Amino acid sequence: MGKVMSEKMKYELAHDLGFGEKVEDGDWSDVTTGEVGSMVREAIRRGEEAMAKENGQAHQHAK
Repeated sequence: MGKVMSEKMKYELAHDLGFGEKVEDGDWSDVTTGEVGSMVREAIRRGEEAMAKENGQAHQHAK
């Protein structure tokens, strides 16, 4: 199975969500399932936002 999220993105999300200090050493074993869920939701939100921006720009160019 391929990677779903880049390592860089995982660390960025962890820091943005306030638990980056837990994973700075590369050990993710102290991250809770709730924190992982928050990461997934935030990654989805950011992806949807990026897609909406792309679609908005595509519609502007189509006019």
